[in-house]
Amino acid sequence: MEQDDRILDVAVIGGGPAGLMAAETIAKAGKSVAVFEKMPTFGRKFLMAGRGGLNLTHSEDFERFAGRYGARSQALRPMLEAFSPKDLVAWAEGLGQPTFVGASGRVFPKAMKASPLLRAWLARLEGLGVQLRTRAEWTGWSADGGLLINGEVVRARAVVLALGGASWAKLGSDAAWVPTLAPLAHIAPFRAANCGFDVAWSAVFRERFAGEPLKNVALRHGEASARGDAMVAGYGLEGGAVYALAAALRDTIEAEGRAAPTLDLRPDIPAETLERRLQASRGGQSLANFLRKAVKLSPVEVNLLREAHGLDLPTEPAALAAAIKAAPIVLTAVQPLDRAISTAGGARFESLDGLALKERPNVILAGEMLDWEAPTGGYLLQACFATGVAAGQAALARL
Repeated sequence: MEQDDRILDVAVIGGGPAGLMAAETIAKAGKSVAVFEKMPTFGRKFLMAGRGGLNLTHSEDFERFAGRYGARSQALRPMLEAFSPKDLVAWAEGLGQPTFVGASGRVFPKAMKASPLLRAWLARLEGLGVQLRTRAEWTGWSADGGLLINGEVVRARAVVLALGGASWAKLGSDAAWVPTLAPLAHIAPFRAANCGFDVAWSAVFRERFAGEPLKNVALRHGEASARGDAMVAGYGLEGGAVYALAAALRDTIEAEGRAAPTLDLRPDIPAETLERRLQASRGGQSLANFLRKAVKLSPVEVNLLREAHGLDLPTEPAALAAAIKAAPIVLTAVQPLDRAISTAGGARFESLDGLALKERPNVILAGEMLDWEAPTGGYLLQACFATGVAAGQAALARL
């Protein structure tokens, strides 16, 4: 039967990393594909991520890497194996963007930004014949099953939806798709991930130290711990070490109304060593000056100890060392969805056949609209790319 050229082989809805990767996978197989993006440009959240250096993926052992996805590790594992961190590095370098591994094992493009990679990628897609359409908003299906885009009907043999999660609405990830898909799949409510938390700082501490970094600290919550940097915010606490435990902290707050992780301000120094240093004579020094000289605590760290333990810090060396190694920080609330780096929730894998909607087998989902979460460190983008490749392959299989 003769093919109708007016019908696309595949329509991809959403022009972020997952959607663009699905389009590339499909176009390389020689099929016609168009990407419809409702925003004026492609990859807006991707570009925002690039402002911090564009952490593409991570170089750690694959088993440890796959475990970062928690409850969704098993669901994502086949896709992460099929398009692994090494594959993502090779793909970026194939676009003329060499990469390097940072001290923490994170992988970045040497350009340390997203725009050169995105420009090269869009040029490759155009060269493959992909139709790239911006300001094109999908609002559902017509009565006869066509795609409604800007009020007009577009027909495609298969569809990839890569519509994002619910954070950074101004960049396009606003979860506006949920009411349309809710009758077709179980949608887990969206919750903030990789987010900051509210802390009831004293007015003096907030005014003096909001915006101050806490360098190389360790945060512990229950049996879990994370090393890295944190940041005192006017509302509370944020930063990499916080984001790494965000899922557990969020769940505890939802269940108990608060969470109280402890902050180790000197994780590289054993408590016994701190105690010995604190046994030196203070002379006429203030406690703040003594702590600055004895264990190099900064003003924000000294005052954070007072926020955690009270204004009158212990003077006995062992107790003071213990206070430095475990300062309890009471988190009272999660920052709003739109302030989160990413979100948990979305279309549950259990209601899909692979990545396809059971009710509409020619519709495949990818990216952050799926129900998974991961910490920062390269895990977010890696899963978006990997599910995009898998969605593209699933669309080809449907054809």
